[in-house]
Amino acid sequence: MIEITSRATTGEPYTSLELPFDLRQKSRFRATLANGEEASVVLPRGEILRGGDRLATSDGRVIAVTAKPERLLHAECDSPHALARAAYHLGNRHVPVQVGEGWLRIAADHVLERMLVGLGARVSAVEAAFEPEAGAYAGHSHGESPSGARIHEYVAVARSNRPHTPKLNPT
Repeated sequence: MIEITSRATTGEPYTSLELPFDLRQKSRFRATLANGEEASVVLPRGEILRGGDRLATSDGRVIAVTAKPERLLHAECDSPHALARAAYHLGNRHVPVQVGEGWLRIAADHVLERMLVGLGARVSAVEAAFEPEAGAYAGHSHGESPSGARIHEYVAVARSNRPHTPKLNPT
């Protein structure tokens, strides 16, 4: 079994690995490469893989990551205000959202579809690669991830920068 252990920055891909967004968020899993070989993925925790990323195997080969098409909801609205409202309500529910020019995409979900329609969005089902926003603090990854995506990094930074306040014992 091939072991994928890190990101690669250079090199011609040996083969590819097609993954849905759900798996591209995980750091440890087993998968089948495009050439049929089995692979064990063991990456640093907290990084999101994006279509186009490259990974390195323990023996130095390069694997290209491909975003697998999946069932999504595509939402459009009649005005930028209505689209912003839809995005706000999805974000308020911590839903991964892909933002495009005049549209939003989310993983297929009948409850969220009803909510979007209730907000006045036109919603249609599509089959496409899902590349949601990495999050408000993903740009602060200081180069650890070529995609700029890092999960929960802000929390760790915020805690480390917080001044220590000793707890007082009530008397």
